[in-house]
Amino acid sequence: MTSTETVEVPTAGTYRIDPGESTISFATRHMFGLGPVRGTFGLRDGTVHVASPVETSTVRATIDAASFDTGAAARDKTVRSKQYLDVAAHPDITFTADGVVRDGGWVLRGTLTVRGRAEPLDVRVDEVRVLDDRLRLRASAEVDRYAWGVTAMKGMTGRRLRFSLSLSATQVSIA
Repeated sequence: MTSTETVEVPTAGTYRIDPGESTISFATRHMFGLGPVRGTFGLRDGTVHVASPVETSTVRATIDAASFDTGAAARDKTVRSKQYLDVAAHPDITFTADGVVRDGGWVLRGTLTVRGRAEPLDVRVDEVRVLDDRLRLRASAEVDRYAWGVTAMKGMTGRRLRFSLSLSATQVSIA
């Protein structure tokens, strides 16, 4: 294991993300930018494969689209509908990354797939801590929903969502 700032590079191997110990939260604005909205998504499953060299590491994560939750039942139902996420037709939101780069810190260069539409997404790795066979990862990203064709209610619904990820994973194999 090596360390750079708040990012410890874990031992090479595969780590399974624990959905029960991980959170995906977001913040956006609504009502023409006047009102804050905060919420969460639930993680279905995922893996982190730490490679050597670390730049060739990979990440795969599946988010349960129907888990969208802001605490406002009517809004949550609308966002899960065909108008936004269309969870009946697209139950999963996926993120895959096939590399990490140093760009003022560590950045996962990946692809986010929402409603069947795949677009590039950079996820900034803010912190990685390792304890025994477990790793804790904090990361962040900003998503412009228009890039994925989710354009309903312009002005009334925030265009950009700022995501904060807190993931916990257990090593399941050594590379």
